[in-house]
Amino acid sequence: MHEHDESHEHVHGLHKHEHGSHEHGHELNKHEIEHLLEHWIEHNKSHSESFRARAKEIEATSPKAAAKVREAAELMDACTRKLEEAAGEV
Repeated sequence: MHEHDESHEHVHGLHKHEHGSHEHGHELNKHEIEHLLEHWIEHNKSHSESFRARAKEIEATSPKAAAKVREAAELMDACTRKLEEAAGEV
């Protein structure tokens, strides 16, 4: 996990991901919550897709590792569903 004290960017799979400076510790308004949840949902979906694509590449070399990566994609999907549920509650 990384802190969000400073702006930075990094690459996930085939996409670049940027984090701006985030102010933590204040109460979020409805719009901020909706934006944050949508960001997390899209971010997780991107990771899940990347995990599945990489699992196919890993399969020939290590079927067991590929299975674990596919399992991680399924867990990411479960997290995404929870975030979508949360978005529906805002």
